[in-house]
Amino acid sequence: MTTYQDLADKVVLITGGGGGIGKAAARAFLGQGCSVALVDIAAGPLAEVAADLAAPEGRLITITADISKEEDVRAYVAETVRVFGTIDVFFNNAGIEGKVAPLVDQNMDDVDKVFAINIRGTYMGLKHVLPVMYAKKSGCVINTSSVGGLTAGPALGTTPYVTSKFAITGLTRLAANESAAYNVRVNSVHPAPANTGMMRRLEEGIAPGHGEEAKQAISAGIPLGRYAEAEDVAKAVLFLASEASSFITGDQLRVDGGQLN
Repeated sequence: MTTYQDLADKVVLITGGGGGIGKAAARAFLGQGCSVALVDIAAGPLAEVAADLAAPEGRLITITADISKEEDVRAYVAETVRVFGTIDVFFNNAGIEGKVAPLVDQNMDDVDKVFAINIRGTYMGLKHVLPVMYAKKSGCVINTSSVGGLTAGPALGTTPYVTSKFAITGLTRLAANESAAYNVRVNSVHPAPANTGMMRRLEEGIAPGHGEEAKQAISAGIPLGRYAEAEDVAKAVLFLASEASSFITGDQLRVDGGQLN
């Protein structure tokens, strides 16, 4: 993996740390010599990820939080600053896929949950992290959207998810404009379907009992012929966090194997 010397000793905050992309990003940032705060709602998976990462002593903390609750967001930001002193990079990554069903058959409680985590949680992360960066006139945020935040795509029963990811695309652009005066950059990363637990659930929702066939059909629509790996996304996140992208803000970086070409 490319080494970005400017990232050494930076403090990185990652939400969705118990999932595949969050874990891959944590590993990548630790490999650059960063200190990492990992946030997730599920304490068990978070502990498993931390054990597997085997970070150098003092370089990794885990924080259990529900990102849809502002008091939890305020707390995970405060704890990161308490332990590490600041936040240099914020990978605003946590999200859920929701139920797979046609728009007219969606239960509004399920829709509200997707919006609460994917939109509200992402928004509140920005609300509470950006002041830390504004105060020191430096920082970088990467929001996780999706190829589904750039195009509607086929009717797969994921309307709440796609709607939320379009919201993150717009939020990223506006946050970038507001943050530029403070020398803080805000970008979004847009993976194609990634080889993680989320896609296993979506495949089964799209074709119950035939998840592997659904995966093959979706992969066939990607020119490179495969899903993104979590490490592919992590490499893009490292780039956006580094000085190699110092004049990039408000951008939507596709990691999609050519899917939207």
